[in-house]
Amino acid sequence: MTSDRTTAASLLPFALEVVEAAGKLTQSFFRSPDLEIVAKEDGTPVTQADQGAERLIRDAIAAEFPNDAIMGEEYGATDAASGRQWVIDPIDGTKSFAAGVPLYANLLAVIDDGEPVLGVLNLPAVGEMLSAVVGHGATCNGESIRVSQKSTLHGAYVMTSSVRYWPEDFLQRVLDEDMILRTWGDAYGYAMVASGRAEAMLDPRANLWDVAPIGVILSEAGGAFTDLEGNAQVTAGNGIGTNGVLHDTFCATFPAADWR
Repeated sequence: MTSDRTTAASLLPFALEVVEAAGKLTQSFFRSPDLEIVAKEDGTPVTQADQGAERLIRDAIAAEFPNDAIMGEEYGATDAASGRQWVIDPIDGTKSFAAGVPLYANLLAVIDDGEPVLGVLNLPAVGEMLSAVVGHGATCNGESIRVSQKSTLHGAYVMTSSVRYWPEDFLQRVLDEDMILRTWGDAYGYAMVASGRAEAMLDPRANLWDVAPIGVILSEAGGAFTDLEGNAQVTAGNGIGTNGVLHDTFCATFPAADWR
């Protein structure tokens, strides 16, 4: 952290406030008959809720921290000289949101000199806001959270957003080890791991804005987040988050080289 800048911990109240506001905005469109869904160039859906929430967060950051860079899913990246970047996913799980499923999230992270130092994961329709700052622990709605201490695959809850990219033998391993597989993942799956309600979230396809806050939240809750090869990074295009105790076991059971 550069010494002449605001510390990550002091940024948290602002981050929580702006993400809460974005969550309220998205909720105003949730299950609305007037919700408009269009396809982006890559074929993924976007709504006026995604766009409005990102503009709200971007405008607030630009006004409060004009020297910081901003990256968002909908409106790209800006440059800045400060060395600090805010990463926004206004709606993680737009398909869920558009279908009226309440397991979508608003995500915000701060990356300082290349390292994630703050993460916020808001589930506005569920009423849960997870957050963490490096060295300060992780919370949900202000209360401390911890990952589970389960140390065997038998009975472990494994989350994923879809089995579309899962090789058949991976699914067979879930059955052979008597794991419990649940979908409707996205950021919700990581929230379940961070709060001790699941043991792993496997994410074979992920952008930076999907996972930028996750490593901070999971590590501060006692867990672990890496790419599928076990490297501690958020830029690999994939990720695995676990309770930490089982991290190496999950990486070995679902090796990176075998994902489609």
